[in-house]
Amino acid sequence: MGWLQRLFGKEQAQAQPVADNTPAPTPGDTIPPERVGLNGEYDQSGLAKRVAKAFDDDATLDDIETLWVAQTTSTVVLKGKVPDQGSLDKMVTIAKRVDGATSVDTSQVTIGS
Repeated sequence: MGWLQRLFGKEQAQAQPVADNTPAPTPGDTIPPERVGLNGEYDQSGLAKRVAKAFDDDATLDDIETLWVAQTTSTVVLKGKVPDQGSLDKMVTIAKRVDGATSVDTSQVTIGS
């Protein structure tokens, strides 16, 4: 199982809380980069899903089942536990490259096995 499936499976996608109350765009509006979904549609968790997909797309990064990806507007929020600093550094680098990400918050991550 990969990042995207583990974090945003059908039954889990509804349970992911959104930290802000940004309204959905009306027809003709431009979707903010952090709200663009995997297929270009409006998605409150679009940035987090695209980061999870970017993690899946990197063959050198394994799914770490003790780490979760969320977002607060354009900030990617990583939560949980990673085995080492190198893994965390790699995830931060990948997350920063995703369109719409302005920063990565790792304050809720602990390092160790």
